[in-house]
Amino acid sequence: MSGDKRSVDAEHSRPAGVDDTTIDALGELSKALETIHRVRGHLYSAHQLVGGADLTLDRVVTLLREAGHDAVADRVEHELLGRNVLPGRWTFQIMEEFDDGYYATFQEIERYARDTLVDGRRHIYEAEMKQRRRTHGRAGHEATPSQ
Repeated sequence: MSGDKRSVDAEHSRPAGVDDTTIDALGELSKALETIHRVRGHLYSAHQLVGGADLTLDRVVTLLREAGHDAVADRVEHELLGRNVLPGRWTFQIMEEFDDGYYATFQEIERYARDTLVDGRRHIYEAEMKQRRRTHGRAGHEATPSQ
């Protein structure tokens, strides 16, 4: 535990001399990164949903042809099946660009901020909040799993 008892353990304690505003800023940066992690998950969901829908079109074309609707089947097959979702891109390409660009940069800058300002420590804001909000000495309110 830190000397000032603000955090749940030494790993999540603020280094000496780090002020509240810095901890607040890093907490907000962490929150923003967590939102971007969720965005990435939603993009992967869209990627899988679009891919699944495209594969379903194979059956659509087959059924339309069996029903004698060749003109409609032709449009589905030639204009929709395998179509780019954005100019020149299928969803896997969008995911790769997102992962290698914005997502990677966001993670790198968040890590840089922590390394620069608090010796790389993570979740100091949350650890201090936990320490303030828990009922000390009460079961279910332990600071760490080992306590």
